[in-house]
Amino acid sequence: MSEDPLAGSSTGTGLRRVLSPLVSRFTFRSWILLLPGGGLLLSFVGLDAGIGTVVGGWFPWPPAQVLIMVLANVVPPVITGFIPAVRMVEIVAVRALLGVPLPDYSAEDGRSWGTRWRTAAWFLLHLLCGGVIALITLIVPTFGVAMMIAPVVPEQRIQFSDTGVVQFPSGAAALWGVPAGLVLFACSLYVIFWLGVLLRRLAPALLGPSPEERIANLERRTEQLAERNRLARELHDSVGHALTVTTVQAGAARLVLDSDPEFVRKALLAIEEAGRTALEDLDHVLGLLREERAAGTTPQRTLADIRSLLDKPRVHAELAGDLDRVRPAVSREAYRIVQECMTNALRHAGEVDVRVRIAVLDGVLELDVTNPVGATRPTGRGGRGLIGMRERVTVLGGRFSAGAEDGLWRVAVALPLGDIR
Repeated sequence: MSEDPLAGSSTGTGLRRVLSPLVSRFTFRSWILLLPGGGLLLSFVGLDAGIGTVVGGWFPWPPAQVLIMVLANVVPPVITGFIPAVRMVEIVAVRALLGVPLPDYSAEDGRSWGTRWRTAAWFLLHLLCGGVIALITLIVPTFGVAMMIAPVVPEQRIQFSDTGVVQFPSGAAALWGVPAGLVLFACSLYVIFWLGVLLRRLAPALLGPSPEERIANLERRTEQLAERNRLARELHDSVGHALTVTTVQAGAARLVLDSDPEFVRKALLAIEEAGRTALEDLDHVLGLLREERAAGTTPQRTLADIRSLLDKPRVHAELAGDLDRVRPAVSREAYRIVQECMTNALRHAGEVDVRVRIAVLDGVLELDVTNPVGATRPTGRGGRGLIGMRERVTVLGGRFSAGAEDGLWRVAVALPLGDIR
């Protein structure tokens, strides 16, 4: 993206400001953008002239003929500007050549009639400015070079129509042609520069997003951020749980490596299971980040998988109600909350008894997890576990509390079920 072309001409000496458009890259990029518009204008003029001639013959009244010619020259470009692909091409060209910071094109953004009319207005302006540049490109080099070489060549005659002829003198009488030709070239560059500036200033209003499109883009961005936050919580809960289990089991196995081989074997199995589960969850989350929602992607864990999470030593579970009928959004978050509670218990209290109660009662899913506090020194540092659980509950409109009660750490959650599938 280039800077404002006027910024470079507003600094330095007065002469430098005046000469800046003559050597600015913006001037030549503007020429590249506008010249194809002149070619398109010639095509439309040829088409419209034929249409106007045929239809105008049906209406001998001069005002009607004038109106028909105006419509014939305006309607086809406007209809062309209504095509969404035209907006896409114009945005890409303006962003690349004029350096206008237009947002990425979205096919849905270009379908409203307000946007189509703005695009049609831009397309007409592009054609008109392109027509000016096309005339400059055709005329200025011919006349400019003829004027500059007139002193050293024989008398020149340039015929530009059936009756229009321009004659240049030669010799000393034509010396004025050298500075005049230079001025002609300079003026053409100034015209190109300022037409580019005009288009650059109007592009955000005509090609940029409308207020409705900005709101839609903000909503899409908000949804993306919410999804990324949810995925971050998924990774924290899943990988954090696996690492905590692995750390605790490995430490316990190291202490009884020689005295209790059976315990060591069970610890290694627990480490293997935790690692495999974490890899599956990691593969799922990375698949979502890559937008690969293929059938082979591992599904998210829900309360249907809760029994495998609770089937561990010193975990006492109480399940009540039909958990399989809880709607997916609540079921997924409930699984992660229970998993995070068990991870925190293992991380901060060690291998203690954990009591988990999950019940579906009167349209509410209740989760209650308790464990003794202070049984062993905490392992690792505090993280975002409680914050993440509170965020999950808040999004679902539930209630959350966590704290110490009578020597027990208790997490209590109530999630409204809403529609049950």
